[in-house]
Amino acid sequence: MRPIDPFLRGLQLAPDAAAAIEVGSDDPPIDYRGLNARIEALAGWLAELPVDGAGQLRVAVYSPNAAMGFAAVLACMRAGVVWVPINARNALAENLFIMNQARVGVLAIADAFLPDLPEILDVAPGIGAVLLLGTGDPPEPPARPLQLARAAALIAAPPPPAPDPVHDPDRVSAILSTGGTTGRPKGVVWTDRMWEALTLSIWAHMPMPEGERPVHLVAAPMTHAAGVIALPLTAGGATTVILPKADPVVIMDAIERYRVTHLFLPPTVVYMILADRSTHGHDLSSLRYLIYSAAPMAPDKLAEAMALFGPVLVQGYGQAEIPLMGTFMSAAEHVAALDAGDHARLVSAGRPGIASQVSIRDPGGRELPRGETGEICFRGSLVTPGYDGRPELTAEHRFGDWHRTGDLGFMDAAGYVSIVDRARDMIITGGFNVYSAEVERAILADPAVRDCAVIGIPDPVWGEAVTAIVEPATPDAVDVQALTLRLRAELGGVKTPKHVEIWPELPRSPVGKVLKRKIRDRYWQGRERQI
Repeated sequence: MRPIDPFLRGLQLAPDAAAAIEVGSDDPPIDYRGLNARIEALAGWLAELPVDGAGQLRVAVYSPNAAMGFAAVLACMRAGVVWVPINARNALAENLFIMNQARVGVLAIADAFLPDLPEILDVAPGIGAVLLLGTGDPPEPPARPLQLARAAALIAAPPPPAPDPVHDPDRVSAILSTGGTTGRPKGVVWTDRMWEALTLSIWAHMPMPEGERPVHLVAAPMTHAAGVIALPLTAGGATTVILPKADPVVIMDAIERYRVTHLFLPPTVVYMILADRSTHGHDLSSLRYLIYSAAPMAPDKLAEAMALFGPVLVQGYGQAEIPLMGTFMSAAEHVAALDAGDHARLVSAGRPGIASQVSIRDPGGRELPRGETGEICFRGSLVTPGYDGRPELTAEHRFGDWHRTGDLGFMDAAGYVSIVDRARDMIITGGFNVYSAEVERAILADPAVRDCAVIGIPDPVWGEAVTAIVEPATPDAVDVQALTLRLRAELGGVKTPKHVEIWPELPRSPVGKVLKRKIRDRYWQGRERQI
């Protein structure tokens, strides 16, 4: 299966059905036939551009959540070129790093970022062609020769022959970037084989009744999980409803208005919705799958979310190197764990997905027995073949054919995988190991807490002191003394934070992950080591 094949199936199933709706835009919904015309026009132009020495053409799509940006991504798939997602919410410096690291040759750019185009072309000399996705013009003529095209003109012109990319499971079809939560982003190779495994996994784990089309609400950046889910869902003629950003009120209104069936949200956005009572009371009966990932959720907040949204929460665990469906926990498994009061099962990441195997390994690469904590490792057709242009980094993340996630966890007797912590997030205090995720779950049980991060900071006595940075649901909502007393009773003295700080807002990545690296930097700057 090629990455474009799910869309082509959707086109055949429902050519006149709505393919994309851009909320907040004056443009009408685009049906599959109309979206295909856009895709073929853009793909025809891309297919005529010269490839690099490796026979590849790498195309960065730099757009906010928008229908034309979605069309540009699908055009990359149709042309058989390499898609390089560029997150519109990143700082420009980070996006320039990503473009250069991925050796981008073509830039598809939305109007919002045209003011940055001169700097982009200056810093990224490999870009030889630019596709203007909107109606705006560059602020100044390019300082060097390059091919320049406008999407609207290509779409209005007589359609070129549609490219027909080869069937090659090992073909590089995308370079995705890691989140950068622990350092500079790394380029992760995605092959056609991975797209096929992801597509089959999504449909196997989240099936739809015969004859019913999905309606997928995209509220998170389309460069990450929300957008990645959109591509496989087109195989069923899905309508992709595109929001410019994750606004709780707009999300809940859209679920009701468009009869949404699928929605991906990071836990941080779920917490925002739970805290904003004005968003409650909508008709959410159409929702079949609320997919959460990127971070675990506390049991109490999971229960609250299930009460609000219904028995529709599902969890996928993965990373850029093994996208979304490395493990999966179904809605029925969530309900069973909640009804049984089994909090350990409720906060697990589920069992291995259909396209992956899971093994828990010690630092030497030996497999550990069930119940013992070690590094979570994956293998299977969903796993990346490696990091782009960095074989030494690929080797560092391998135990043979097993991919090392850097996450610590264990597998129970029934095959459920529980994530204990990231290896670098483990705190060593007074000779004891403290897993920050365990402390964070306990803190998040407090309804006055919106989110938190637990880290170790330098301490002359303990080596590291367990420290909690808390983001309150409302200002002055958190009683630090009461919180500390409860944690001491639940966790004991070693795991209870020795320091609790209240911050109005935690630093987050563009996809909602808490940036512990930035928090640590405040305390570890100038030190010889950081944990």
